[in-house]
Amino acid sequence: MNKFILFSSILALTILLSFSIDSAFAHPHSGNILINNPTHEPQTEIIPINSMIGLEKSTVFFHVPTGNTLPWGYVEGKVANHVEGYPVIIQIFKNNYAVHFAQTDIGENGVYEYKFRILNSEKNHTTKIFEGDYSVKIFKVVYLNQENLI
Repeated sequence: MNKFILFSSILALTILLSFSIDSAFAHPHSGNILINNPTHEPQTEIIPINSMIGLEKSTVFFHVPTGNTLPWGYVEGKVANHVEGYPVIIQIFKNNYAVHFAQTDIGENGVYEYKFRILNSEKNHTTKIFEGDYSVKIFKVVYLNQENLI
């Protein structure tokens, strides 16, 4: 199976699975908002694609307070056993409705990051892009081993 067909199948599978960041934290001095409460453990499952690779789905939650003044949030993480050539797919939901989709590449060291606007200020006018509670689903193509099969 070529990569395009496999990627298309993975993307279709992610859409079918549902319409939350495995280590997404904002740094206090970076101008970013806290995305994942450090005490929250992501929910992760592996969905086998074939005998060698699978789709790892992690779900986490974040909250943007009403009085937020920070403009950026981001999703970041490290994948130890990623399959080269497949991006990380990020889906953000509010009340089970999709509000933002993105994808980002994984570096050679397995690290990925996706930065997104939470607040936009222009000419003394502020627009809140995100406010309230959200769930984030992160999909990664990984090599399977016996410990991570569902």
